[in-house]
Amino acid sequence: MIFKSAQIEAYCKKPDMNIKAVLVYGTNEGLVSEYVRRFAKTVANDLQDPFAVVNLDWGEVKRDSGQLIAEYNAQSLMAGRRVICLRDGDNDLTKVLQEFIEDSKSNNLLIVSGVSSLNTRSSLVNYFNNEKFLICVACYEDREADIATSIKKKLAEQQITYTKDAFEILCSRMSNDRMANLNEIEKLITYVGVSRHFEVDDVRKVVFDASVSMSDDLCFYVFSGQKYKALRALKNMLNEGVEEIQIIRSLAKHVNALLEGKSLTEGGLSASEAIKKVLSKRLFYCYDAGAIQISCWSKDRLFDVMDLLYKAEKDCKTTNFPTTDILNYLILTLVAAAAKLVKLPRF
Repeated sequence: MIFKSAQIEAYCKKPDMNIKAVLVYGTNEGLVSEYVRRFAKTVANDLQDPFAVVNLDWGEVKRDSGQLIAEYNAQSLMAGRRVICLRDGDNDLTKVLQEFIEDSKSNNLLIVSGVSSLNTRSSLVNYFNNEKFLICVACYEDREADIATSIKKKLAEQQITYTKDAFEILCSRMSNDRMANLNEIEKLITYVGVSRHFEVDDVRKVVFDASVSMSDDLCFYVFSGQKYKALRALKNMLNEGVEEIQIIRSLAKHVNALLEGKSLTEGGLSASEAIKKVLSKRLFYCYDAGAIQISCWSKDRLFDVMDLLYKAEKDCKTTNFPTTDILNYLILTLVAAAAKLVKLPRF
């Protein structure tokens, strides 16, 4: 079943014991982590309790999936319910789950955090979407309203007060990734200390301004077919210490935004209208380029790109090839494809 935020809230307040597993996936890694934590806490208040919580990495156990099955079916030594948190689930997991989980008599909960390249065409996503005993949660970039809401919630939890101007500038400095935002807020909370209050100067001193992102520039250059600008942006990011996998995931976020835009155009919106709904207002200067990309890239091609991104991330993790070479080859491949598709004037 597909769960939205309202259904997630209802489940966390009153868990449905008929649910056997949850898939949380998407390019917003911070939101994925938050939802995994919230679902896990419906089973175990203490997520460090080794009797109630088991953490597995699918990349490590897929060669012996019996380990996952055994953990899911095992009973706690304390006779309570257990939660199994499985990281980096991919389509190879689909068949394994189909073979055992529906018929299992276990009351344990399996929570799968999917690899960033999972999308609505993925077999694992489709499996979770179509079964009543499974929950599927998609996590994409936060919009401005989501950013403000999540910040207010975090500050309220810590009993932090602030001026209106300080809150506005704090929101303006946030990115679309909730994990990065929470890290910046934690820095601010630590900085204000016992005063439990911040003002504009505090935000300016402590919080990194993520509103102008090198990764945004790279994504627009790549998908507009601008080879030399893309390679220069890539070089700058690597020189700044940005990891290759993080860059691949930024590209995946951009593809998901374009896919969302394509869906909106199928619903009757123009590309110019659609791009304004899927991009942050801080990227207003990219609206024209984004509209062109939505018009020129078909859904099938974008899904093919997601497959390439998944393979590149997997290669970075599992092969001995230099990750920089893998990323350079990926960028050149995407730029070459974009140059053939994007015929209109570029930004």
